[in-house]
Amino acid sequence: MGAGGRRAHRRLTGISAYQVFVSHATADKWLATTLCEKIETTGATTFRDDRDIDGGDDIPERIRLAIKRSKELVVLLTPNSVNREWVRMEVGAAWGKRRHFRIVAVMCHVDTVPIPAMIKDRKAMDLNQFDEYLLQLKERARGHRK
Repeated sequence: MGAGGRRAHRRLTGISAYQVFVSHATADKWLATTLCEKIETTGATTFRDDRDIDGGDDIPERIRLAIKRSKELVVLLTPNSVNREWVRMEVGAAWGKRRHFRIVAVMCHVDTVPIPAMIKDRKAMDLNQFDEYLLQLKERARGHRK
């Protein structure tokens, strides 16, 4: 069953998924898609705006609702995304959601200098460490289903 089928199944059965919001620049779509595929192997679902917002949808409202439904946010920080207004807005919305909302910065070809101030105190990881994140996420997603 594909991601869309899993989402529809959960909607119909009332199963609450452990959703991860993936924030990225449009220019990094291939990499974001790859991260989503890897995240979904852990049992979590993902929300990615370019895939999950339909034509005619209210974009800010769909993003707000998706962040509200998500358990954590992965922000892909690349030279394309670090100064993008939408990426910063998504991180800010997640940061403001609740005090202990998990926000994971995944850095690819950037250093820690451009990380948005609101998440500078959180442990960021290099893209080469993403497998470590997946192991941790798998435990959180598994614990969520119990």
